[in-house]
Amino acid sequence: MNQDPAPDPTQEPRGARLGCPDLGVGIGLRVPHYRQILSEAPKVDFFEVISENFMVPGGRPRYHLDAVRERYHIVQHGVSLAIGSPTPPSKDYLLRLKALVSEVKPPWVSDHFCWGQARGMHLHDLLPMPYTRAAIERVVARAKAIQDTLGVRLALENTSSYLTYTQSQMTEWEFISEVAERADIGLMFDVNNVYVSAYNHGFDPYEFIHHVPHHRIVQIHLAGHTQRGTHILDTHSAEVADPVWDLYRETIGLAGPVSTLIEWDDDIPPLERVLEEAERARAVRDGAVSARVERAARGLNPAPRFVPRAPPERRVAPAEAPHGAGWSVGGPRELAYGEP
Repeated sequence: MNQDPAPDPTQEPRGARLGCPDLGVGIGLRVPHYRQILSEAPKVDFFEVISENFMVPGGRPRYHLDAVRERYHIVQHGVSLAIGSPTPPSKDYLLRLKALVSEVKPPWVSDHFCWGQARGMHLHDLLPMPYTRAAIERVVARAKAIQDTLGVRLALENTSSYLTYTQSQMTEWEFISEVAERADIGLMFDVNNVYVSAYNHGFDPYEFIHHVPHHRIVQIHLAGHTQRGTHILDTHSAEVADPVWDLYRETIGLAGPVSTLIEWDDDIPPLERVLEEAERARAVRDGAVSARVERAARGLNPAPRFVPRAPPERRVAPAEAPHGAGWSVGGPRELAYGEP
């Protein structure tokens, strides 16, 4: 049976990406590649920089950033906002971030749905939040204020997680969707993180990607992870796994063409290998967009239908793992194995 007709995905309505352009496919700007990037100017659509690495008045970091900016689009991604913490981000941090934004002029600035500081101490980690009404109110108010302060679209990223909270009142996708809509911010949608959390906590990753506001996805992250059998670690130290490519294809099918970035932050290979991964992302993205166009031409909804799947199958149950290889906190999957 035909689904409801929908607009041609090649004619996205104005503002469908919250005023943020589709930059294509990019990679992270990392120190081991600086020399080669500046000397060879490889073909890549854009680079993403870690904001905190360049929130300084000058020196070598800013020299390299300025040199790359002369040739490429740049977007900024932060790791220290800790927007869900008990205390709000410091004014000094926001002023330094704003100064960098004013100079770089990125089309958006991103960070994470997480907490990581309390009582003046910064834990230097992206800790998962409890998905509660109170947390929504806190993050919505802060996100609105931060976006106004920076003067550029703010996007927040779904994090990978290894535990859940008994206080949570909703799913992660319900939480980030409500915050994004009420605060009028974008989503930095990390497809690998969806898979990592789905594996660790025993939920269907396709349910996650189908139930977020796709028009608010301004950028997608893809990365590799480390498989531990009982759980997966989001290490950004390898190529993108096949199940993550499948999720990415589905995400583009739902959202249309979105700026996509390959993250490779540990065990960083030669630049050529990272660029190969970016080209694979481009091929998957182009294929998914073509499928949308074909479906629309047939008078069908271009987006794929939601088909429930089983959670990713864990390779080793915690009870079967060697001592110390598992963990004793987490979501429904851990409880299903009889752990406390």
